[in-house]
Amino acid sequence: MIAELLASALLGMTAPADDRGGVPDVQDPASNQAVRLEDIQVTGRRLDSLIQDFVREVAAPNRGRGIARWDRSVCVGAVNLRQDAAQYVVDRVSTIAEDLGLSAGAPGCTPNILIVATSNGQELAQELVERRRRALRMGGSGMDRGGAALRDFQDADRPVRWWQVSMPVDSETGARATRIPGDCQDSCSSVFDVAPMINVSSASRLSTQIVDNIIRTIVIVDVDDVSHVDATQLSDYVAMVSLAQIDPEADTSAYASILNVLADPASASSLTEWDKAYLSGLYDAQRTRQNVRAGTSEIRTSIRRAHARLSEAGASPTD
Repeated sequence: MIAELLASALLGMTAPADDRGGVPDVQDPASNQAVRLEDIQVTGRRLDSLIQDFVREVAAPNRGRGIARWDRSVCVGAVNLRQDAAQYVVDRVSTIAEDLGLSAGAPGCTPNILIVATSNGQELAQELVERRRRALRMGGSGMDRGGAALRDFQDADRPVRWWQVSMPVDSETGARATRIPGDCQDSCSSVFDVAPMINVSSASRLSTQIVDNIIRTIVIVDVDDVSHVDATQLSDYVAMVSLAQIDPEADTSAYASILNVLADPASASSLTEWDKAYLSGLYDAQRTRQNVRAGTSEIRTSIRRAHARLSEAGASPTD
């Protein structure tokens, strides 16, 4: 089974080392037209409301944690695709990652973003959960979206499904900042033997040394259910859900986003301005602010800047 082929890749996905005019401004309920960021002709509160609703719909940080992103590098792998198709998807996702300031692993690296093609996504997800649950839920506090989300991952009927694991880390050293079952130091006789120790360089109620890094993403693609989209559309969709914590139940139909492409292939040919601004804000964000909502605030700011830039340039639609 494919799950057996994935075992070594799953086991190899480890935590990072310690070293470190006439266009409406909102969608008409009677219309199927999604609003493009470059077409919005309002500012102030109405624009802020649109942006806030988009971010609220899309973002899915783990409970009680800040919004997570990849740190420094990713290695993208694809399983069960023809070599040319797999290479295209890997290269496309890697290029988008590099555009965000990440480095992409060279051929032969151990994937931490694993894209799996299959004829039955639900069956494969269920088999993965049964055989490799510990790789999906490592047991550390704040590392995943919880049991209900895992049940949705394996049971929901979706053409593409994904699961992510993130890690709270010390932003100063890169060291893990949460205990994982099985951790033990010295005699294991006290809490100090099992809990990671963080040296705080400067105490503050406004800032924190602890940030959240995505360390693993598994994307399962049901090939029969994505045959209506092209390779670029599928690759960009996979990039969006791999490089950010995206809610699989998000309703983005009111916005021109690559996240709509599986339901409506004509909605986007690639990442849209909404998508690119969202990802840019995520990877430009200062994550050491204590408020767990700070990350989404900086994403909203990024989308506003993108809207202002597009408005000033009078950009024509390209997606």
